[in-house]
Amino acid sequence: MRQLSRRSHLRQLSAVLGFAALPGWSRPALASADIPPEGIGKGIKHISYSDIGGRPDSVQVMFNRQHVYVGHMFSDGVTILDASDPRALKPVNFFTAGQYTRTHHLQVAEDMLLLANGANIVAMQSYDNMRGYFENTLVDSITKAKKFRCGLSIHDISKPNEMREIAFLEMPGFGINRLWWPGGRYAYVSAHFEGFTDHILCVVDLKTITKPEIVAKWWLPGMNRAAGEPATPKGKRFALHHMITAGDRGYAAWRDGGFTIHDISDPANPKLLSHINWSPPFAGGTHTPLPLPKRQLAIVADEANADQCAKGLFHTFVLDVRAPENPVPIATLPTPRDRDFCTNGTFGPHNLHENRPGSFQSEETIFATYNNAGVRVFDIKDAFEPKEIAYWVPPIPKKLIDPRPNVALAAKTCDAYVRPDGLMFVSDWNAGMHVLQYEG
Repeated sequence: MRQLSRRSHLRQLSAVLGFAALPGWSRPALASADIPPEGIGKGIKHISYSDIGGRPDSVQVMFNRQHVYVGHMFSDGVTILDASDPRALKPVNFFTAGQYTRTHHLQVAEDMLLLANGANIVAMQSYDNMRGYFENTLVDSITKAKKFRCGLSIHDISKPNEMREIAFLEMPGFGINRLWWPGGRYAYVSAHFEGFTDHILCVVDLKTITKPEIVAKWWLPGMNRAAGEPATPKGKRFALHHMITAGDRGYAAWRDGGFTIHDISDPANPKLLSHINWSPPFAGGTHTPLPLPKRQLAIVADEANADQCAKGLFHTFVLDVRAPENPVPIATLPTPRDRDFCTNGTFGPHNLHENRPGSFQSEETIFATYNNAGVRVFDIKDAFEPKEIAYWVPPIPKKLIDPRPNVALAAKTCDAYVRPDGLMFVSDWNAGMHVLQYEG
């Protein structure tokens, strides 16, 4: 793979300081129309494809007992796939909490599945393009309210082809976006509650798994409208995407509201240690906060959320968090340059493989999804000079599942779950699931 020149590296570091811009980015002439159905990879092999039983709108992926659990973006449910043969995934069950209830994010541990229940936002808002979802406060953009289920459901999956619901914790509002639970007593949930403008942090105590209890809430100033807090900036969406924990620290991404670090030694009383926001000058969309506790680093991805690079390039930042009260960006992961990804669709980071217990775990090799640029693997042994070491670019889907108007027909690689053996289950908002093998 082509190595970055010193000049290219310095250009990337300048992005951390606020000087990177599109004119300095060289675009290769290659487009996406020449990509075959199995995609194009380097260091990553294509194993198989599934349309997930005719519901190809896939988001978060979990793996347990040779089964894959996939949350859907638009289909109001979760599909269970038998993955005992990765070359031929078999749909074995589908769970739904009902029409207009989106269950696109989930967590699996200890033979339990925690599921986000909330409004199918896309079905309840009148967007004229994709950016409407990302640039409007949640409560101000609901135009077609419907009845839906709102809260946290807990499921026994000891029989892996079943999701037996054993508890439901209601959360009045518009529901949960995403959550983090690697097992144990506490779950960290991004949820909207009545009176707030968007998703905030909610800590749920699972001491008695059949009787979950909310023990704490935390939000950025300006989000508690009912309390009369001054409004957050217009055109910016301040909302918790999700928090990931490591030991007694919580790392949280707040979309256009930036990145926070919390002391969660007492989960019922999370304390803010620091808050940093690089938007502006960058476009925002802070999405995934991956802590690397042994190295005292954090990898923080900003979600690209505009077609054809209309808001510039989005980045994945490397932060030094040795002093949690003063996190410092020290690098960005290199921007893929192997073809002209800005030509069609959304280009840039979406999510990171999150080093869950039982999955591939590394503080030097980072797996990332990059929308129409597919899956990217980075070596960050030198945290100041990350290198791309493998990639896989997906084909253009045959059709859109996304019902919003003015959305480009393009790949939208969403999430990736990586097993310890390097086998990857990779989702797409519109185009089902690809099984890949990392060969590094």
